[in-house]
Amino acid sequence: MKRIILNIFFITAILLASCTSNRIKEKDEKSSSNPNVVLIVIDDLNDYQGCFGGHPQALTPNIDKLANSGVRFVNAQTNIGLCNPSRNSLFTGVSPHHSRNFGLDKKTTQELFRNNKTIMERFSENGYYVMGSGKLLHSNQLKLWDEWGVNVNNYGPFAYDGANQVGHPSVPQPFRSIGDVDGSFAPMSDVPVFFENEIKGENPGWAYSARDNKIFHYTDENNRDLLPDELHAQWAAKRLKEMGEAGKEQPFFMGIGFVRPHTPLYAPKRFFDMFPIDELQLPVIMGNDVDDTHYKDNYPVERTKDDKWYANTSKGQMYSKMLTESYNGDEEEGLKHFLQAYLACVAFADEQVGIVLDALNNSKFKENTIVVLTSDHGWQMGQKQYLFKNSPWENSTHIPLVIKAPGVKENSKVEQPVSLVDIYPTLIDFCALEGDNKKNDSGFSVGGFSLKPFLENPNSNEWEGPDGALTAIATDIVDYEFTAQTFAYRTQDYRYILYPNGQEELYDLKNDPNEWTNLASDVKLNEKKKELKDKVLALIQD
Repeated sequence: MKRIILNIFFITAILLASCTSNRIKEKDEKSSSNPNVVLIVIDDLNDYQGCFGGHPQALTPNIDKLANSGVRFVNAQTNIGLCNPSRNSLFTGVSPHHSRNFGLDKKTTQELFRNNKTIMERFSENGYYVMGSGKLLHSNQLKLWDEWGVNVNNYGPFAYDGANQVGHPSVPQPFRSIGDVDGSFAPMSDVPVFFENEIKGENPGWAYSARDNKIFHYTDENNRDLLPDELHAQWAAKRLKEMGEAGKEQPFFMGIGFVRPHTPLYAPKRFFDMFPIDELQLPVIMGNDVDDTHYKDNYPVERTKDDKWYANTSKGQMYSKMLTESYNGDEEEGLKHFLQAYLACVAFADEQVGIVLDALNNSKFKENTIVVLTSDHGWQMGQKQYLFKNSPWENSTHIPLVIKAPGVKENSKVEQPVSLVDIYPTLIDFCALEGDNKKNDSGFSVGGFSLKPFLENPNSNEWEGPDGALTAIATDIVDYEFTAQTFAYRTQDYRYILYPNGQEELYDLKNDPNEWTNLASDVKLNEKKKELKDKVLALIQD
């Protein structure tokens, strides 16, 4: 009897082991057939790429090539105009008006990640190998990744006087006084020279980070240390080659974050040489364009007693004034110098994108990898006397978004306004990931909608998302109520802006793509204005 029972036990155990083995095999087979994902996030990138036509002199052959092989979302928008909350919304799929993550404060950021799963966690739970390098989250959490690439100060190098990171000495005052990040732009060949250190024979000039006393060595264009973005691109290319040669079958999610064209606007000289100052075309700026806007009323800029500019929340207006003053009141001259540096850094970032894409296209993963390229927000280049991100207007809210995926029709264009929070559900949908986005009952719901219908048909009517894309203006005011926020709502035909004091702006984008005329006071458009306001209120109160 015991022998019979033991035989039954062993037979049962064998059957169970066989079933388990089959389930594991099925999971492995399913995983190995799932598409890989390469997500490229470029900091502070507006539509200055050839494929998006934001600036006629932009040189971005690699991004353009990617766009020609995939789908361009020509009306994609950020959900909030500042790095930290924007990236938080991208990687969790949670809208800022749900998380109340409106600024740089740690409280709402910590709450968001405590209760919600990032896209990396979702992929990891579904058997993906998750790896990344560069600026992805504003403060990267290494525990979220199976493998991390290069640890370096992504914003570097900085002008370095031997003790501190400072504004680049070639930038005129008062703009240079803004500091080592936003107040600095120059080719790397313009090695900073500080008179006191030169006398002592101590002039390192550049540093990855003054905090670590980590010097950036530069002799000439061919004899220098690599910039952080170059290190990240080479790491990604190396890993793609290694995984392919190793015959790796486990699907992977790879994130690469490039900082340029975020300030400081430093890049090798050859990129600056692409854009001679005397040949640059400035964006069309209408005089007195700011007069019928209300941003200045809600976010005032003023001079302090010692005759310095001060802005509580709006750097954009202040930077614009300071740049003009730095070039003896010549607004165009100041903008040309800044624009040259910005376009140079865009071209530099494009070259890094090309390194990654070439490695992917030369690997075994070429046909089974989704590539997503986007930015956290745009950048305003002097329009409406504003030089920065985080404005409620198109130049600041508009972002590039390109998706290349297996089976997607090449060189397709989608007009429907979409936003960053739509990327999370799109990847979940396309890769058939299982599970929940919430870690607990306090988690927030996904605010976006899958873009897969547009990947299958650029003119699809099956998308479940709203008519427009909602953008919040980031502030450092610790006030999480909706009434303290500014919101912009972008549809295909209109932009509607609602300020905390109740003031409004309305632009007819079909007839006024530069947003020169605020039509909010036009009684003939009262019905349209009310319709758009109601949609904004419905979204933020949902």
